[in-house]
Amino acid sequence: MASHFDVIVIGGGHAGCEAAAAAARLGAKTLLLTQRISTIGAMSCNPAIGGLGKGHLVREIDALDGLMGRVADVAGIQFRVLNSSKGAAVRGPRAQIDRKIYLETMQMTLLGVPNLNVLEGEAIELLTKGGAVVGLTATSGVYACDSVVLTTGTFLRGMIHIGDQRTPAGRVGDAPSNQLSTSLLSHGFTLGRLKTGTPARLDGKTIDWTELPRQEGDSVPEPFSYLTSSIKTRQVPCHITRTTEAGHRIIQDNLHLAAIHSGAITGRGPRYCPSIEDKISRFADRESHQVFLEPEGLEDDTIYPNGISSSLPADVQSAFIRTMPGLSEVRILRPGYAIEYDFIDPQELNAVLETKKLRGLFLAGQINGSTGYEEAAAQGLMAGLNAALRVAGKPPFVLGRDQAYIGVMIDDLITRGVSEPYRMFTSRAEYRLSLRADNADQRLTGLGIELGCVSDERKHSYVRKEDGLQRTETLLRSILVTPQQASKTGIDVNHDGIRRSLFDLLAYPNVTVEMLTANWHAVRSVNETHLRQVAIKAQYAVYMDRQSKEIAAARASDDLRIPRDFDYSLVNGLSTEVRSRLSHVQPETIGQAGRMEGVTPVAVTLLTVRLKHLSKRQAA
Repeated sequence: MASHFDVIVIGGGHAGCEAAAAAARLGAKTLLLTQRISTIGAMSCNPAIGGLGKGHLVREIDALDGLMGRVADVAGIQFRVLNSSKGAAVRGPRAQIDRKIYLETMQMTLLGVPNLNVLEGEAIELLTKGGAVVGLTATSGVYACDSVVLTTGTFLRGMIHIGDQRTPAGRVGDAPSNQLSTSLLSHGFTLGRLKTGTPARLDGKTIDWTELPRQEGDSVPEPFSYLTSSIKTRQVPCHITRTTEAGHRIIQDNLHLAAIHSGAITGRGPRYCPSIEDKISRFADRESHQVFLEPEGLEDDTIYPNGISSSLPADVQSAFIRTMPGLSEVRILRPGYAIEYDFIDPQELNAVLETKKLRGLFLAGQINGSTGYEEAAAQGLMAGLNAALRVAGKPPFVLGRDQAYIGVMIDDLITRGVSEPYRMFTSRAEYRLSLRADNADQRLTGLGIELGCVSDERKHSYVRKEDGLQRTETLLRSILVTPQQASKTGIDVNHDGIRRSLFDLLAYPNVTVEMLTANWHAVRSVNETHLRQVAIKAQYAVYMDRQSKEIAAARASDDLRIPRDFDYSLVNGLSTEVRSRLSHVQPETIGQAGRMEGVTPVAVTLLTVRLKHLSKRQAA
């Protein structure tokens, strides 16, 4: 073999970028192999990063020194915190992105990462020995390695559908990866099919903007990265239009021509991001649907109409789009399309995203049945870190459901599998009160420092912030106030004679940071960012005390491990269906078994009793 690498990452999308950078940060000699270096970091679908649940993932990636947050802060052209009027646990940072700036910044960042080599080439075949990956054959050469991370996106036997037109492609302008699918099949993997879609692209110069409501960003943009002090890039508005009854009639009259309705597509699409054909079919009583017109760049007139992805013929798409306000004369730059691609059942993975069939083979992103830039990047980060740790002979890095949305996502994937592309929502996290976007660094950066994947710059910034937060909380807890004193400042509490700290007062719904700074001189000198962070902690303190007990019980279940290849026929009382499910997934812990679909609490109890019995026998 011509070359040897510790870790080879296949694919230069969001998962591949994070995986390659993460492995290299841990000191692994890493190769990023991509079909075209010029498309590394390309945003294949919508020009946006973050959102509800997704923004949490970006903050967590950043807390572990990943790339997405910092690059998005450079390329963001409109920042908004979604659900800003609601509790901090469900707020989600989001940004419109300049595609060109994002791509160029990501490439510049990646090419400067030590220990990372970037080469062009198509992966052809995985080379194995003794049940482990030992190398890779590509169009550019043959490479030996100790671990491989596959981040193939929609490229595995990708097929684009526009009406009855079918074009083999990984995305528009890029060839699919067919031979790698064949290699995976030869190694015993079962490949399924999923699909996703994208809308037409519009020429902004041909849109009548005077008819359309503007959607402005936040007056003070909130960055994704904890290392970004402020946003420097010029900010721009988005606009809003709506579908019409006339447009709905056009779609209804032509539904039989859409690939997803004609039977040409067999893969399941994302239920939470349906095509416009699906929306019209499923919500026939709706007179219109909102469409967000999102700019793709500061120097680019292309507009992304968010909400109308379609696989209808190009002429039908054009006719439908022109029925919407402001778009009667619009020029279509590129029709929307659906794309179908191969994926592997994520239940074939363990908690570090390594396949159970082949040691040293890690999967991240859409190959695992997920959808979205943020979901892919988070998986890429974890797969890259664990691929490097495996090579170094170090313990794996696993995040629990109580530690991060990343942990929730990976556990969901490997435990429950997917019937449709997986998308992150805050509702998926049972401990979302503690897994907030505002405290991702407090939850994870310390772990990253211990692991060795965090830069000195981030480490020093984290230590300074932690010190500031601690001093702020100590100050607020040290100032005690009687009910009478509180009333004089407009804070209404029970007149029970109990002195309360300012920290305690912040837990009251009508008490704000501004009230404290207005009435207590000592508070005015505190860093505002630190003060607001501690205020959020105070607001959730009473709930966190309750939740900590739930977390402790869940951790106890996850600490009880199930031996690899455990014989479930030894557990009396399990149904045949439950035995089959457990044998297929091979959960690593009792907690994971209990979260599997179809595994009842009674089954978990029977399994726990059997494991404890075996443990006692082995100890004797």
